[in-house]
Amino acid sequence: MSKEQTKPSESLVQDLLAQRRELKVAVERLKLELADAQSNAGGPDPRLSELREEVERLRYQLASARAEVNRMREERDELRAGIEQALEKLSAVE
Repeated sequence: MSKEQTKPSESLVQDLLAQRRELKVAVERLKLELADAQSNAGGPDPRLSELREEVERLRYQLASARAEVNRMREERDELRAGIEQALEKLSAVE
């Protein structure tokens, strides 16, 4: 299999993995902000519901990115298997 055939899917997987890392960092940052806000405030922080919503949104994005990475890996594996089968058939014909 040539590198040209694998570059787009591998690049996409790499992009999704980078996005996943960024989302994980953002979730952790928000958790820290939430903990800080809760410990510093006597009452509920007015940003608390906003931060919780953002954490949920980021969790959803992370889950979506994971699903997309898995889908792309499966697609890549299927393409590889198809290419290998085609090469085997070509070898058998020769």
